[in-house]
This record gives sequence, C-alpha cells and structure tokens, in this order.
Amino acid sequence: MQAFNPYLPSWEYIPDGEPHVYGDRVYVYGSHDRFRGHAYCLNDYVCWSAPVDNLADWRYEGVIFKKTDDPDNADGDGCLYAPDVTRGPDGRYYLYYVIDKFCYVSVAVCDEPAGKYEFLGYVRHPDGTRLGEREGDEPQFDPGVLTEGETTWLYTGFCGPWDPSRRGPMVTRLGPDMLTVVEGPRTLLPSMPYAAGSGFEGHEFFEASSIRKFGDLYYFVYSSVVMHELCYATSDRPDGGFTYRGVLVSNCDLHIDSYKPAEKPMLYCANNHGGLAQINGKYYIFYHRHTNGTNFSRQAMAEPITMNPDGSFVQAEMTSCGLNGGPLIGRGTYPAHIACNLFTSREHMYTGGPGGDGLWLDSCYPILTQDGRDGDEEPGYILNLTETATCGFKYFDFQNVTRITVRTRGYATGYFSVKTAWDGEELGRIPVPHSANWRDTTADVRLPDGVHALYFTYHGHGGTSLLSFTLE
Repeated sequence: MQAFNPYLPSWEYIPDGEPHVYGDRVYVYGSHDRFRGHAYCLNDYVCWSAPVDNLADWRYEGVIFKKTDDPDNADGDGCLYAPDVTRGPDGRYYLYYVIDKFCYVSVAVCDEPAGKYEFLGYVRHPDGTRLGEREGDEPQFDPGVLTEGETTWLYTGFCGPWDPSRRGPMVTRLGPDMLTVVEGPRTLLPSMPYAAGSGFEGHEFFEASSIRKFGDLYYFVYSSVVMHELCYATSDRPDGGFTYRGVLVSNCDLHIDSYKPAEKPMLYCANNHGGLAQINGKYYIFYHRHTNGTNFSRQAMAEPITMNPDGSFVQAEMTSCGLNGGPLIGRGTYPAHIACNLFTSREHMYTGGPGGDGLWLDSCYPILTQDGRDGDEEPGYILNLTETATCGFKYFDFQNVTRITVRTRGYATGYFSVKTAWDGEELGRIPVPHSANWRDTTADVRLPDGVHALYFTYHGHGGTSLLSFTLE
C-alpha cells in the first residue's frame, strides 16, 4: 500500500488538520468543508486516524462532534471553525473550537481520542465571564492547545493585515479544569501594524495558531498575512520570547527553488492551516490545498520535513507522495487528483474569493474536482485542461517505463506533451480524443530510469479532463 497526497480519500474535505499521536495511532482533527460549499467549514467535525507505522492506512473514525452539540448553536446556523485537541491531566481528551459567529472558545471532552465528544463549557475568566467577551479582550479564533502537567496553554487570534485593533496572537494559561483562565491572555508576537524591527516582517501573523514542543523548544506554527504559507517561531518557554524561524510549507510551493524559480507558484493557493507532528522519529508538516476553484473545498495534505541540528526546519516541498516515505512506484495506475502542480502559461496565484484577488478561478484555468454531491464517494479528477495547462506529479521511481495510458473525457482534440520537468524536454506525446465518456488512450513514451517528476501539458483545441494515468 502506498500513501498519496491528499492522504485522505479524494471525496473528503478536511482542512486545518492538527495531527496528534496518541498510543500507536496518529489522529487528525480539522474543520470539515463541503464539496462545492458556499462558505468555510459547513460540515460537522469528523476524525481520521492511521497506525504510526503505516501512514497509508487511514481509517474514518466518524463524526466526533456536531455543530448543534454546542448549546449556543442549537439551530446549527454557526460553522465549526478550526479545532485542536489535547490530552488533559485527567487523561481525557479535550476539543477546543470557535464557532464562526462567536468570539469565545468552546470545549468538549471525550474519554477516547476519536469517540463522541460531549460539550463541557466555555473558556472563562475566574469571574465567569467568557474569554473574548470581557472589556479589553480581543476576539478568540483558531485555538491551538498544549497541556503540560496541570497547565494547558491556549493560543488564539486572528489579525487582518493593517488592523491596529489586533495586536497579535494571544496565549492564555488555563487551570486543570481545562476551562478557567489562570493567567493572560497576553500577546505572543506582533501583528502586521506592530512588526517593524521584530524579525517577522513580510511573514506577520494572520491566523491558524498551532503549538508543539520538540526537545527544549516550543514551536508556534501559524499562517502568515500572505495566507499560502505556514510559518513558525520558536522559544524556550511557552508564553513568550518567540523568534521568527522561517516557512514550513507553502500551498503553492512559493520560495522553493529546487525544481523551479523560487517565486513561481505551482498550484492555485489561498489560506493555509496545519501543524507539525513527530511520528516514529520523523517530522511531518500537515496542511491543506484548495480544490474546485474556490476557497471552500479544502483537502488534507502532509509532507515529511527535515529538522536541522539547531532545531530549525527546511521548507517542505509539495509532492504527490507525501507520507509515502519515498517516491511512488514508477509503474501502475495513478489517480490524477494527486497532482501537486497545476498551472497554465497565464500565471495566476490565488484561487480568489475572500482574502484573494476577489475573483474565483475562471474557465481559463484547470481545477481539481469530482462528480456528484458532497459525501458521494466519487473519484477526483482534473477538469478543464486547456491549451498550455500543465499538471505535475512528484515523485516516481521509474524503471523501464515505455508506455503511458491516460484516461480522459471532454470536448477536446489535441495531445499531452510528456516531460519529467515542468519546463523540460518533451519525451513523447499522447493523443487526447473528443469523448463525452471516460476513454483510455495509450502512446509509446520512454521515461528515464530513476527518481523523477511527471508532467502532462495539454496542447490543442477545446478542453479535456484527466481521471488517471497508467505507467507500463
């Protein structure tokens, strides 16, 4: 069994993934988008888990908390935004979340990591006032939590660029009841209006607080004001002293210069949210990508990431092999939805919509999508591959590949140019026929042996969709 990106089924839409290892399994807690949704996080919380020694074997744990389980949202009008989970001093598991229309943090509890969570209460000051509602409190958003002994550290905040009313992400110390504020909130690091001279310039905090401790260092992970990147800062204490360290991952691969110019976007991007995990002695960064040409149908992604001797990380490259532990086998049939690069000669970076450039991707651009409705277990594919549209897959270990079959449909008459680099030499052409149904077309294409990427660039009239390809 091999692992792909996205690592969950192509019909599942779990953004904001926070990975946690409990026992011999890794659990991912995230919000839950809807396919073709009109807003963020329309569905209830679900959980997926995998054995720590087989990150290709993900199991659906079911719904762990419904939006109507919160007594302040019994009508279901609010959406469950990005959550986090921590194991409390009593050994139980605590789910922290914020509902989109409220400014305070709710908490639910369960005896198991992925059981049915029951509403517990709201994070509150000692006088009973909810955190976020007392005069002087900033609104709470995107909680990240870390428990050490009897103390739980709660990290929250949303700081729109150029908004001086938001000073930065906040850290709040909670007591052993997991609800009561013992200390704080205090500002952890500066927002954009206050960042001059801080070292965070150009990568200031926007949202998506996440916290981990590796060795003696605390790692605060967040989404910066450019949205597509997850950055991190470190400190030797949990409540301050954080120094900017760099970018962990970008969901358009910006800043990566190993296979293309550093500032060339390689996938249509927007916001980002995720967390670090150490699994079986290796480090991974979990994040999400955008599909369907909008901001509202996001999927779970993960990459291995290298830690340097000084505790810093090397930015992870977006790949199709993600949690596989190495390149994919260079033979067999692969689904097209595992593409990690998607672009045309008409460069465009953001999906658009809220926080983007105000426009959704239009008919000039290819998108990752599926048939059916939300929840239908339909395979994902790439829609609207028109002239110069390129989809890329990284990486495969090719051995004596001499033929490639593509499965396409659409009103198109043209061909795919096959390459092992986005701007590389053409190694062969595969005809793309006009067909209303999925149809296989095979061509002789010899790929070089060894570990390489695989790119298909469409040339011709009309547009086609790509469901899968087979290497022989």
